[in-house]
Amino acid sequence: MFAKKPTLPGERVTLRPVGPEHVDGLWELVNDPETARLTGSHGEFDRAAAEMWYRSRGDHDNRLDLAICAAEDDSYVGEVVLNELDVHNLSCNLRIALVGPRVFGRGYGTEAIRLLLDHAFTATDLHRIGLEVFDFNDRAAHVYRKVGFVEEGVRRDALRWKGRWHSAVVMSILAPDWAAEKD
Repeated sequence: MFAKKPTLPGERVTLRPVGPEHVDGLWELVNDPETARLTGSHGEFDRAAAEMWYRSRGDHDNRLDLAICAAEDDSYVGEVVLNELDVHNLSCNLRIALVGPRVFGRGYGTEAIRLLLDHAFTATDLHRIGLEVFDFNDRAAHVYRKVGFVEEGVRRDALRWKGRWHSAVVMSILAPDWAAEKD
């Protein structure tokens, strides 16, 4: 479903298929403590593995990995991904991560999500896109609601972070929701 890896231009950002030219940005992203907390990422990454990961994303037609590049200078500010494709039910998962607090609050994430949703619901047969957001990530939950995601439920105590439990809010947007959002 994602054999074509598009470039999606916007006002604040351009989404580009990830590649080895984005590894420095990915390295910054996976090593930022605030980004790790917001995404619940406990893993440790090695630079060679990160480079191999970004080199191989174009080979997979069951996912779409796009670098979020700032429009003003084309610098890498994060990534947005459609993954966990279920072809039988025309659904997938969305995940997004920005490189850290230096790029938060600039509208990059909101525009990246809107560009990706528009592509997903107009250029593919997808019907449903879901995600999870941790209960402490109010900024992200606000953005998801703003672009049309609807809360479906809660996975209680889904993340243990520094000895404390946090729940994950399950949200989704359907193709008809997106069509209504655009009107």
